[in-house]
Amino acid sequence: MPPVSTIPAVLTRQQVREVDRRAFDEYGLSGLVLMENAGRNSAELLRSIGIAGRVVICCGKGNNGGDGFVIARHLENAGVDVRVLLCVPPSSLTGDAATNFGVLQRSRTPLVLPPIDWVPELADADWIVDALLGTGTQGTLREPYISAVAAINGSNRRVFAVDLPSGLNCDAGIPLGCCVIADHTATFVARKPGFDSPGAIQWTGQVHVIDIGVPHALLRSLK
Repeated sequence: MPPVSTIPAVLTRQQVREVDRRAFDEYGLSGLVLMENAGRNSAELLRSIGIAGRVVICCGKGNNGGDGFVIARHLENAGVDVRVLLCVPPSSLTGDAATNFGVLQRSRTPLVLPPIDWVPELADADWIVDALLGTGTQGTLREPYISAVAAINGSNRRVFAVDLPSGLNCDAGIPLGCCVIADHTATFVARKPGFDSPGAIQWTGQVHVIDIGVPHALLRSLK
């Protein structure tokens, strides 16, 4: 029989935070490296599923939005027609997300800044990438995310969620008031507990686990 894997198949919100902290503090990995791996591998997954037109990438202000900026760069490098919708002012971006947004600005990637008229901006998309909110989201969603989620769900476009559908409680698998309905979800390192809750598949669609370069030694040591 093959050996039983000691790598966690599921990570809770708290464990995700612990993985990030230890990757930085104990292993010396930078957030930019992990974000680059997450975005590049997500872009490759989306290309493998199949892209037949414009990809519209909806980004929030945190690391999930930063992943979206990296996805945009790699898709654009591969010749894909991309447009990035930033639902918050650029001045609210910090850290690694701000760095990757700056790369897009200098690259003259098509960017749409708030206020955004969501419906027409999404109307010509082959794919919508949901990079609005990540695993740390708690509490009922507020604007501008409520409007963004409603427009994505009403667009009748294919939706690719980054790490998890925005608005989904990653541990419980239930919406935080409202939630993106995804066709595919590219989640990082391991599945999240909420993905296996009854009915969660209606939000996540098909889940793909994406490697972002976290050392297996770190994952094996999680309690």
